[in-house]
Amino acid sequence: MRRSLVLAGAAVTVLGLLTGCSAGGDGADSGKTTLSVAALEGGYGRDMYTQVIQAYEAAHPDVDVQLQISKSIEDEITPNMKAGRYPDVVVLGQGRKAALTETLVKDKALEDLTPVLQANVPGESQTVSAKLIDGIVGNLNTNPYGDDKTYLMPMYYAPTGLVYNKGLFEEKGWEVPATWDEMWALGDKAKKDGIALFTYPTAGYLDSFFFALLADVGGEQFYNDVMTYKQGVWQTPQAKQVLDIATKLLSYAAPTTVGYANEQDFTKNQQSILDNKALFMPNGTWIVGEMADAPREDGFAWGLTPLPAAGEGGKRYITTSVESVWVPGAAKNKDAAKDFVAYLYSDAAAKIFAQSNAIQPIKGIVDSLSGENAEFYKVYEDPSVTALVGGFASTAPVPGVDIKATLFDTANSVISGDKTQDQWQSALNDASEKLRQAGS
Repeated sequence: MRRSLVLAGAAVTVLGLLTGCSAGGDGADSGKTTLSVAALEGGYGRDMYTQVIQAYEAAHPDVDVQLQISKSIEDEITPNMKAGRYPDVVVLGQGRKAALTETLVKDKALEDLTPVLQANVPGESQTVSAKLIDGIVGNLNTNPYGDDKTYLMPMYYAPTGLVYNKGLFEEKGWEVPATWDEMWALGDKAKKDGIALFTYPTAGYLDSFFFALLADVGGEQFYNDVMTYKQGVWQTPQAKQVLDIATKLLSYAAPTTVGYANEQDFTKNQQSILDNKALFMPNGTWIVGEMADAPREDGFAWGLTPLPAAGEGGKRYITTSVESVWVPGAAKNKDAAKDFVAYLYSDAAAKIFAQSNAIQPIKGIVDSLSGENAEFYKVYEDPSVTALVGGFASTAPVPGVDIKATLFDTANSVISGDKTQDQWQSALNDASEKLRQAGS
């Protein structure tokens, strides 16, 4: 399943004590520093990590890197962390159901990695900061406390939008909608052919949809107001317009969507795109690898488009998924960890990651892409499209409040008829206000 954008909205639990040694030990017996690295095995697989570690160890014979990788890495490392045994480096973004990264952010239990930005990439003459694309750091995703300190380094980035079958559109002679009026007209047309306009793997995937829609409707200032819980932001006309569009789109959802929108069956919703049973689905570049072996209709070809513009000729935003690498504040080998993190941005490491379609936010890397990746990343070349990076601001935990779940998961209840749009808006306003007070 997708890595950092699966925002299923689980309650955050405090990890507790932040003292003790790392999981790996100090390698005293061998004379080497033992560096413990924990990584989520997402859609990119595990081989790329093994290859990068081998390359790093070859250039750093005094370091022994021990890799722990799993599709449920949080379940494996959290018990050790509670016992005070922390990995030195963790590759794990925000938005996972277990919310481990968010927990450590809220507990202020991450190491400040701002110095890594100014450090030279090991074996190269450039600093990490000089290699990164503009705007990829300094947002709430990397600097979660809204200051100039970076705690989460951007590891991979990917455009997320509405994926679709380009082959079907060519066969039918359909145009990808540029406005919502065109979207509704297409939905009515497709319905006559027995094709739903919309589906989603799980409701958590609606993050890419909602974040872009917020900016499309109200601009970046409105988006930032929502992300930072400005008082009354969910009672504004812009908020109503966002939910108007979302509620109408959900009325066009495939009837199987809610039943399959879980961690066991989500690929069945994804399969509906390959089977031409639904037209659009929020997702990102990893969908290509995730569904590589799935059956598909003849002529199928992946396409990715931003949301339709909120108004004629309006600016369009594309939510950019950024996965993170970080160092626990209680890690034992922090200096070695920072050096390893800096190495992850080397040309050698970037080449290995790119071979698994894990694209890092490094200047010039897009020019080397081919196939579906080249097609997907072309979205940034459209002058009417702006990359959107970030997410909800961190606050002190509020028992029973998870605004991501309120915003995304409620879609299931709207489709089923268990919740109305007014109830949705009211719940969002209530959650946002509680978080505003917790962050003030």
